[in-house]
Amino acid sequence: MLLSLLFIFGFIFRLYKINIPLTDWHSWRQADTASVTKIYKDEGLDLLRPRYHDISQIQTGYFNPKGYRFVEFPLFNLFHLGMDAVYPGNFDAAGRLVSVFIGMFLIFVMFAFGQKFWGFWGGFWAAFFVAFNPYTIYYTRVILPDPLSVTLATASVWMFYLYFLSDKKWQLFFSAILMSLALLAKPYAIFYLLPPLYLAYKKFTVKGLFTNIPLLIALDIALIPLFAWRAWMGQGDYLVGIPHTTSWAFNGDGIRFRPAFWRWIFGERLGRLILGIWGLFPVCMGLVINKIKEEKETYAYLLSFFTAIILYVIIIATANVKHDYYQLYLIPPVALLFSRGLMSLWSIKAVNSYTLGIVIVFSIVMMEGIGLYQIKDYYKINDYSIITAGKRADELLPKDALVIAPYNGSTAFLYQTERKGWPVVDEGIEGMIDKGAQYFISSDPMSADTQNFRQKYKVVEEGPEYVILDLHQKVK
Repeated sequence: MLLSLLFIFGFIFRLYKINIPLTDWHSWRQADTASVTKIYKDEGLDLLRPRYHDISQIQTGYFNPKGYRFVEFPLFNLFHLGMDAVYPGNFDAAGRLVSVFIGMFLIFVMFAFGQKFWGFWGGFWAAFFVAFNPYTIYYTRVILPDPLSVTLATASVWMFYLYFLSDKKWQLFFSAILMSLALLAKPYAIFYLLPPLYLAYKKFTVKGLFTNIPLLIALDIALIPLFAWRAWMGQGDYLVGIPHTTSWAFNGDGIRFRPAFWRWIFGERLGRLILGIWGLFPVCMGLVINKIKEEKETYAYLLSFFTAIILYVIIIATANVKHDYYQLYLIPPVALLFSRGLMSLWSIKAVNSYTLGIVIVFSIVMMEGIGLYQIKDYYKINDYSIITAGKRADELLPKDALVIAPYNGSTAFLYQTERKGWPVVDEGIEGMIDKGAQYFISSDPMSADTQNFRQKYKVVEEGPEYVILDLHQKVK
């Protein structure tokens, strides 16, 4: 009964504002992902040649006339396309629903993990954390590949643990397939290989890691698809679709280990945004209490999982500081530590059980409340003007028109127009016209560029929140 309610309400909470336009938090990154699916829907599915609406040079450094978008393999986009076929009528809601169902599967995996370690309540509290943590709720209803990658990687780690216990080869190879898909969805899932490597070391010793044939085959299954995808996207014509070097993500601004790094990762993000300050209490207990029901091996395994995410935030330092969705990879091991902390506290005999119960309930309520306060603005529509301007542009302009929809380089506005083009004025307007730009759409009529261009080109339509200019008709 409790578990059923957990799944039901976990699902319901993720439906909050599921139908709003794609202008909420991180709309620029969500628009990039949704744009690939939209092109598939309009022009046909081609998984090996993903494209999106942005043809500018802002993301890749090269003019990209075909709009190639070579980052992660478009596995999420394939699911989005399928969901849109099942749930037609609201393209953005269909994309969010993909992540919702992915999130529900993550809840199930976390329950299975916790139950295997500490019984029903261990599974319940791990699942509870994922189901109701405000940060996790938001980021398992976004149009991003990250929830898919995290869930597949966690399922892979779980299957490998079952293989470790049972020695059934199908579990080993299924774990490898899941990891290969997780890496294709987002390569940062590679850090989730550390817990399986720890278990493989315990099972086969160091020598066995290099000589066990099934294990080596599984490793090939996990890694070769990622290498093949990277080799494919590195071909000549596709280079214009690869964003600027990702070296910035590691330590591009030199922030690693500086005071700001510790503040943002462990203070603002993990401490406040994810754990709402009070969640640190059970998580730290789960990390430091060395024995609960004599599960020494489980404790060591959880430490390897925790080490994996610590290495992740240290190595991918700049990206983790700049963008909070990168911390989604922290959720599964943190959920397990949260559950272990609660179970550990209840196993201590030298405490007042009533006082402990009050403290735990208070901590959970405060964790959820503070987390909700931190995350509530993520659901807001940040700019209605781009919705209005995009809708009018879609109604007025030819479907094959190339447009300039400047929005500080973000593709969120361009996505609303449902037209290919530029999300920024990245060179002289005449040069952009020579490259095919036909219309200029502004959601800020008072901007300097808008005021300048409207003196040169004919106004197609204007309103309080937008101006649409025909760049091929000059004002006489």
